[in-house]
Amino acid sequence: MSDPVFFPGGGPVTLDEIAALAGIALPAGVDGARMFASVATLESAGPGDLAYMDNPRYSEALAVTKAGACLVSPRFAAKVSEGTIALVTAQPYRVFAQILSRLYPTAMRPQPLFSASGVSPGAVVHPDARLESGVAVDPGAVIGPGVEIGSGTLIGANAVIGTGVRIGRDCRIGAGVSLSHSLLGNRVIIHPGASIGQDGFGFAMSGAGHLKVPQIGRVIIQDDVEVGANTTIDRGASRDTIVGEGTKIDNLVQIGHNVMIGRHCVIVSHVGISGSTTLGDFVVLGGQAGVVGHVTIGSGVQVAAGSGVTMDLPPGTKWGGAPAKPLKAWMREIAWLKRMVANRHADRQDADNIEIKQP
Repeated sequence: MSDPVFFPGGGPVTLDEIAALAGIALPAGVDGARMFASVATLESAGPGDLAYMDNPRYSEALAVTKAGACLVSPRFAAKVSEGTIALVTAQPYRVFAQILSRLYPTAMRPQPLFSASGVSPGAVVHPDARLESGVAVDPGAVIGPGVEIGSGTLIGANAVIGTGVRIGRDCRIGAGVSLSHSLLGNRVIIHPGASIGQDGFGFAMSGAGHLKVPQIGRVIIQDDVEVGANTTIDRGASRDTIVGEGTKIDNLVQIGHNVMIGRHCVIVSHVGISGSTTLGDFVVLGGQAGVVGHVTIGSGVQVAAGSGVTMDLPPGTKWGGAPAKPLKAWMREIAWLKRMVANRHADRQDADNIEIKQP
């Protein structure tokens, strides 16, 4: 259940509104004016709560839930418990997300600590910075010379915005974020502790020592990108580091210099992408995947968690393992190893059971 202190409600939603969001018709005889002001899990929901289900693991919970209504995919509609209104939709999770944003609007992105606009006491804004109307700056934030920030943007507490950085409209820059050498589009969310625009890792190495190579590129983050807490994105060395529109990056991700990420990619926590790598559109990198430098990952590629990418990957393919290989081949190898281990264990047991007769 949500905490009303942390997540104040945005007002109830009716079944008619839910049906409109889902693009579905309500079951016959259901009162469309019935209101729901909260959501809950299948296990904890009561008659006043809305729940959702689209995973077979929760079919037993679906059969006994006390939720007043439940968003459910067609394959599970017949399993909804008696007394719960089944709202059948092809995308229950997506509709559930839309309803959550309606019920708890402040949970969508960081909120100002003080006023919804204006510079808070304790913040430092250079006189050469340009802030449009409606910008909120929380205490302790530092905004350097030549910075430009669009209306509706929040700069969180103790964030540091370096010289010449440009931030679009309706962005959220979380507490403790460091931004330098960067250009951000509109509706970008940067979560607390992220560092963006610092030097890429570039050295001319030799036996006489390692000579630092100046990193003279930028970081360009396009519209509707979200960057997780404590993620780092290095600025380019000889070209810009680019994150395409709509891409979602999880916490604790490292993106090296000159990396080019396409539109609407999903990069899960602990991923490391080495310098000068290119990702197409709609690429998915599972948690703790690693990518060597100077490779190209085609549009639509999916890489399993913990995998190591060491070569170019063609568009629309699925990969797993370290080094990464086609997903089906990797899964066959795992299955083969499992059989070999089981057979070896059985052989040892048979050997232990052999009776040795004494002469």
